[in-house]
Amino acid sequence: MNDLSKAATAEIDAYLKTQEQKNLLRFITCGSVDDGKSTFIGRLLWDSKLLFEDQLAALTAESKRVGTQNGGIDYALLLDGLQAEREQGITIDVAYRFFATDKRKFIVADTPGHEQYTRNMVTGASTADLAVILIDARKGVLIQTMRHSYLVSLLGIKKVVLAVNKMDLVDYDEAVFNKILGDYMKFAEQLDFEEITPIPVSALKGDNMICASDAMPWYDGPSVLEHLETVHVSASDDNRPFRFPVQWVNRPNLDFRGFSGTVASGSIRVGDPIVEPASGQSSKVARIVTFDGDLKEASKGQAVTLTLEDEIDISRGDILCATKARPATADQFEAKIVWMKAEPMLPSRTYLLKLGTGTTAARISSLKYKVNVNTMEHVATKTLELNEIGVCNLSLDKAISFDPYADIPETGSFILIDRFTNATVAAGMIDFALRRADNIHWQSVDIHKEARAEQKGQKASVLWFTGLSGSGKSTIANLVEKKLHAMNKHTYLLDGDNVRHGLNKDLGFTDADRVENIRRVGETAKLMVDAGLITLVSFISPFRSERQMARGLLEEGEFLEVFVDTPLEICEERDIKGLYKKARAGEIKNFTGISSDYERPENAEIIIDGGKTSPEDAADQIIATLEMRGFI
Repeated sequence: MNDLSKAATAEIDAYLKTQEQKNLLRFITCGSVDDGKSTFIGRLLWDSKLLFEDQLAALTAESKRVGTQNGGIDYALLLDGLQAEREQGITIDVAYRFFATDKRKFIVADTPGHEQYTRNMVTGASTADLAVILIDARKGVLIQTMRHSYLVSLLGIKKVVLAVNKMDLVDYDEAVFNKILGDYMKFAEQLDFEEITPIPVSALKGDNMICASDAMPWYDGPSVLEHLETVHVSASDDNRPFRFPVQWVNRPNLDFRGFSGTVASGSIRVGDPIVEPASGQSSKVARIVTFDGDLKEASKGQAVTLTLEDEIDISRGDILCATKARPATADQFEAKIVWMKAEPMLPSRTYLLKLGTGTTAARISSLKYKVNVNTMEHVATKTLELNEIGVCNLSLDKAISFDPYADIPETGSFILIDRFTNATVAAGMIDFALRRADNIHWQSVDIHKEARAEQKGQKASVLWFTGLSGSGKSTIANLVEKKLHAMNKHTYLLDGDNVRHGLNKDLGFTDADRVENIRRVGETAKLMVDAGLITLVSFISPFRSERQMARGLLEEGEFLEVFVDTPLEICEERDIKGLYKKARAGEIKNFTGISSDYERPENAEIIIDGGKTSPEDAADQIIATLEMRGFI
């Protein structure tokens, strides 16, 4: 290698080392629609000379074809990549851009301003260190400005740049800027920000974006880029305890067993003691394995495989942590949630909760209140609509380990997933464990379910009759119980109308109340099965999710779904109680089949054609099934 090549290599190595040593700032742009977020970032990239030649050529061509600046450069097109975004002139998805200056590296997330895409904004803010909140100088502080500011605060972002944009459209008027600043600071007093830096800008014209603007001599603060390059980002992660969610148990052969994942917080060294807090099993780190060789230490963000000195039972979803700084372990906690689904949240419905690498069933046991983002008022409510924010208690089907979100976001945040569609319906941030769970323990008893059922000469089970009002399910269930009684079997019939006279007399017929109605009945049926009874449950139970929840309370093979499939027109013809007539007249709201949906079973064990089969024949069919399956 000649001297010239050596010099070039040394120069490249020096440059790469310099880049490695630069710290990284993740920031997000947010605010109301049309406040200029995409243009803001596009201008920042343009003026910083951070675009390649082909990007510049493509931007120039696209600006002439679909731009909004009469043939001039439309900087927003650098971020609005979806066809729908370009057609509508709005941001829908979250767009990420990486860029670097001589002083710092950056990852910026451009998030949508429309209320219907608030969930996308939450995604972008979840990993940000700083938020740039844009305000259109012509419009001032809007509702969506407040909503995004509240979410930014909720997600733990402490530093904010308040960019009052489009100052060129208000003649760079200082009074306009001061009025907006005063309004925003008054609102922000209720939020948990440590630092708010106000900057008047025109993203389109470039004023105060890279350097000071001659058009606003009254402003003597930093430009946007100057502030982003110098703002201090807290290194609080260094002091956080070690957390390692296990993603995969790595067992390539009989001689190696490791636990793979990414360090969520803190650091770990070879020889350090660790514990799996849910089980209490502990050991020490034997090796820290990576593709490039073993490490002596691993810290936040590093993907590694840990091997332990002892064989302990650990699986995907467990968390390894420092023995002297353990997370909470509980099956109940309070959390703030952002609802992300068009259909409203229904307390008591069972969802899947995913925290880190683990997934478990969970339900919102109580919704305490929702937050009015305009006033920060706590508003009583029974449900949450799309993009609403509420504080609630969650109950899980097993204890998990977690930290308060304010302490360690990586192990204090979760999502809720619809069990049937697998769609994410909510994002949540844990406040604290509910200590009431520590006071409740399962009491061991000597006489168990099998002994009770054997004494009665039967198998304890649930026959869950579902169908529209007037389908005949209660009549059939009653006949089945009579036949079982004649066979000296021990039964109990839970009927929808009867239960609403007592146990569920406080519930109405909204979707939320129907969910709670079935939850209570499912728990009651479970107790009766534990008593060794054949339990007949006759409820409309219109939602698949709650019928699945009731099934999940029992052991495999103890739950038989009986779908009395009677066409709506036949149910209306029968209309013994006159309910359909009233529902059609609008006198009864939320009536299943008319003004409220009924979700047909997809895999019922027994299907009765309620329009053609007589109740007597239907009862015989069910008894025959019970005999065939060995229940009686």
